Amino acid sequence: MTSVMGQNGRMGDEAVERGAGLTGFRRYTWWTVPGMSACVLLAFFGEWLLDGDVTLWARVPAAVALPVETVACVVLLGRRLAPRSAPVGWLSTAAVAAVVLAVAPLAVRNYALWPLAPALVVTAVATYLPPGRRRLLIAGATTLAPLPGGVISLAAGDGELAYAALFPAGIVAFTAWVTLGPLWAWDTARRLDEARRLEAELAVREERLRFAADLHDIQGHHLQVIALKAELAERLVERDPARAATEMKEVRQLAADALSDTRAVVQGYRRTALDDEITNATRVLAAAGIDARTDLSPTATELTEPARHLLGLVMREATTNVLRHSRAQHASVAYRITDGSARLSVTNDGAEDHPTALAGAGLAGTGLRTLAARLTAAGGDLTWQHADGRFAVTAVLPADGAAR
Repeated sequence: MTSVMGQNGRMGDEAVERGAGLTGFRRYTWWTVPGMSACVLLAFFGEWLLDGDVTLWARVPAAVALPVETVACVVLLGRRLAPRSAPVGWLSTAAVAAVVLAVAPLAVRNYALWPLAPALVVTAVATYLPPGRRRLLIAGATTLAPLPGGVISLAAGDGELAYAALFPAGIVAFTAWVTLGPLWAWDTARRLDEARRLEAELAVREERLRFAADLHDIQGHHLQVIALKAELAERLVERDPARAATEMKEVRQLAADALSDTRAVVQGYRRTALDDEITNATRVLAAAGIDARTDLSPTATELTEPARHLLGLVMREATTNVLRHSRAQHASVAYRITDGSARLSVTNDGAEDHPTALAGAGLAGTGLRTLAARLTAAGGDLTWQHADGRFAVTAVLPADGAAR
């Protein structure tokens, strides 16, 4: 059960990364941190192990520990890309292998090679710690790194005390720098993507609250008036039946109006206007990580109410297509009134190779084909085009009041 849940979690992380465009960055970070660590270990220790001048008793344990250390570092740093708790078993394995890979070169006074494996293990442990404890661990390891080589150099009297003491400290600091830097960038990218997704969810919730408020306003108003009219008719039914009948007719009309307005809100017709839809579209596209640019005419008020309504529906449908049927990075909205015609154009990149679904009809009154018929009936035109990964929707309507 735990294995299945872990697989589902990894599949969810991968889906999120694909949707956010983080797959390439994750692959780059993997090769920069776990991949490079493995290459460095294999290259430097491999050359040392193949050196015939190194005694056999030092090479054998190092040869056994090298693949263990390499795999352990790759697992530890690779798991760190997906925020999870530190795997204690792998940490212990890496620590034991690092001790072997440190003792063997140090025993033959190789002051340059011995600190490499411990530095990688210290850095791997540091990646799982909070920032304060991470800095403390790195500082402590850098401070203690000169001691082993310095002690051995003094005991051997080889005259390499400065090199034996200072080079390991530099190795620890440099390893921490080149490892923690890319991981910090990856963590920042993940947090920014999470913030973007939260912003998109908040935008959706805000739109739902707006819809709920509109529905409450409509039904609350109509029901209040219906209640008052019904109460008045109840009082008049005996002393003035004719007026009571009139009031009841008004109640029936109010109920019909309430039903009509409710249907209008549900279908998104009541407040669908071009200016509002352009504002909402740019906000939602930005929340989805799409760079939305607008080029708008300052004379939008010249349009009639039906024309603004129809172009608002086009704007809404085009935005929906961008979000559902593309992997857009950029989108543009252009609106102009020229030669007595209002022209709205919505263009995006990252369009799917088979955009036939874009023209399909959705709910009543939606879908590009249905909207095209409505614009044609209003004296306008709606066209769409897919080419070279770009999808463009263009709507034209009379701006002089001719739109029906």
